[in-house]
Amino acid sequence: MQDSHEKIIRYYKGTEGEQMAVKLVDFAEQAKKNRKYKLSGFLTPFEQEMANTIANSLGDLIVDFNGGFVGAERQRAVFCHEDFAGKPVFEIAAIKAEWNGEFARLSHRDVLGSILSLGVTRECVGDIIATKEFAKIIVDKKMADYFIANLKRIGDAGVETTLDDLSNIEPKEERVKEISATVASLRADSIAAAGFGMSRSKMTDEINAEKVQLNWQTLKNAAQSIKQGDILSMRGRGRLEVAEVRGQTKKGRIGVLLKRFF
Repeated sequence: MQDSHEKIIRYYKGTEGEQMAVKLVDFAEQAKKNRKYKLSGFLTPFEQEMANTIANSLGDLIVDFNGGFVGAERQRAVFCHEDFAGKPVFEIAAIKAEWNGEFARLSHRDVLGSILSLGVTRECVGDIIATKEFAKIIVDKKMADYFIANLKRIGDAGVETTLDDLSNIEPKEERVKEISATVASLRADSIAAAGFGMSRSKMTDEINAEKVQLNWQTLKNAAQSIKQGDILSMRGRGRLEVAEVRGQTKKGRIGVLLKRFF
């Protein structure tokens, strides 16, 4: 098991996932040693893939995920030993923060910023569903009372925060738009520009500003090669899946089918 442990850490070393890999390996090894289960904080989709890889690599483990409602992006992972006969508890709660929508326009970023200003880590917070007059915030159940007692303002608006029921959260339904395009190359800036509807130079600026992710990790290089199945996401603009690479046209361009999720 130690050899598997070291291989996993080496694989993620130097990436954005390095610290989380160390933490998830520790959780998995605790579950394996105690023959019970170990629960993580809320993970990004990339970190969820990492948890799957770790469970498969270490053996004797099953990993499951829950984000509080159907379609949640950020989810908690639970590593269970195969011999564990009980039912793991995901310890997820929902809180509702309400404000006067006539006078305040608050975004997802406003809500998240105010929560993190309370001194908690991102792992304590799952998805945030923000509307004109309220936000439903998925949180670690152990932190729910703390948020209710301390989250009194978001941006410049006073808010009233109460415990909500997870069953009140509708399954997430995303709008999908298919985009057929031709690009000069499979560079990240070319694909993202075609999918998000902006010029390649503007997209390069967005990538350089670290506003774009490739497969849930910050995209560092606009010239990064993209392949079929890759996911590009852009802050405030949604997510883009490279559904199909269709090959070259007569003019030497490359045809692609993109799916944009809103």
